Amino acid sequence: MPIGLARMAIMRLRQALQKSATLVMNSGALATGTVVTAGLGFAYWWVAARLFPPDVIGVASGLLAMMSLVTLLGEGGLTTLLTGELVRHPGKEPGLVAAAASAGVALTVGLALLFVVGETLFNGSTGPIDGWLAGLVFVIGCGLNNLTVVGDQAFVGILRSSSKMIRLVLFSIFKLLLVAAAAALGFTSPTALLLTWVAGMLVSWIGVDLLTRGGARRLVGPPDFRLLHIHRRRVLDHYALDVASMAPVFVMPYLVLVLLTPVLNATFVAVWMMVSVASLIPSAMAMVLFPVVRANPKQSRHNILVSLTVSLLFSLACAVFIFTYSQEILAIFNPAYPKIAGSSLSLLGFSLLGSTLKFHACTLVRVADRMLKAAPWFALGGLLELCGAVLGAKLDGLQGLVLGWTLAVSIEGACAALWLASATKLAADTDPVLQDPTSSPVQT
Repeated sequence: MPIGLARMAIMRLRQALQKSATLVMNSGALATGTVVTAGLGFAYWWVAARLFPPDVIGVASGLLAMMSLVTLLGEGGLTTLLTGELVRHPGKEPGLVAAAASAGVALTVGLALLFVVGETLFNGSTGPIDGWLAGLVFVIGCGLNNLTVVGDQAFVGILRSSSKMIRLVLFSIFKLLLVAAAAALGFTSPTALLLTWVAGMLVSWIGVDLLTRGGARRLVGPPDFRLLHIHRRRVLDHYALDVASMAPVFVMPYLVLVLLTPVLNATFVAVWMMVSVASLIPSAMAMVLFPVVRANPKQSRHNILVSLTVSLLFSLACAVFIFTYSQEILAIFNPAYPKIAGSSLSLLGFSLLGSTLKFHACTLVRVADRMLKAAPWFALGGLLELCGAVLGAKLDGLQGLVLGWTLAVSIEGACAALWLASATKLAADTDPVLQDPTSSPVQT
């Protein structure tokens, strides 16, 4: 009897996955890229932790976090727009991608310059930006990072996630080779680590274009600012939601660097990197869900449930693994890390559950075109995360910071779960975007 039930369960799972073939294939491509990237990313930070001083790792990881935050602020919701809208404008994709890239890079570079000038004025040569070369690398890195995010999201938006997978793998390989070369040549400064990321991004785009026979070049054409202008309201709505939901995650390593010490940040980043890589799987599932639901609204509820169930099971498994082996993870990076951090980081993995629920709540908000209404709630959640981390750090150092952050994200996840349960149940009856495949909130 148990064998028969198991077979029936497997058959139903297979049928569910076959019914969501587009979601599974694109999510699978991103998941494959994520797994390979995770392994190579682990190797990258392992090499860096072994060959670079802990304070250098702490400063460089803080600057990389700020690079991500500046990119988020600079892309202005454009990348999320591409994810959901490219599939709805066949034949016009290159012009829309080029227009989004032009606007996003200009704004990102401007914000990066402001950050560098501000850091120099307030901290001088004692801050993370300790010279003109570091500032230049940071600004170039922000601009190139924006182009990378736009291109990656464009691949997802046209449901060619395998191309993004290839680029992610190439980037991980090249930056690993570059960090080993930098250490071998004696370049062990934070700027040298930043350069490995910047050069790795550039070479990965050359590589993916060659391997896909011009696939990267076909993403862009003459900028279609008119089409982008038509979507201006939706761009701003996506921007508000992106910043509200993602900014706290990007700023965390920099926050640890400022609140505690570079050495403690080095240990934090070792486990934070594991959590961040693990979060890419539920994030990818939710990301692909957006264009998939756009393309096939009739099947939205089924696809949402499949994505959410798989993501939560994966997140729970990762959380238990990190809780059990956090000390061993730290020791792999550097034998000194476990003594420095103790057991402070063991609970960090449980923030994945709350993050997974947030990812899917964001996707449902985007599908329903309610970004602007939801953004204040996500901003409130982001403020809760930052306040929890800061208060925890003040009360109990690194352990308090981790506990405050994890508790805040878990509260957000519980609220998102309640909203998702009601929204998914009522979606087919109340939301025309999810109910009628011919309906569209955009008239062009």
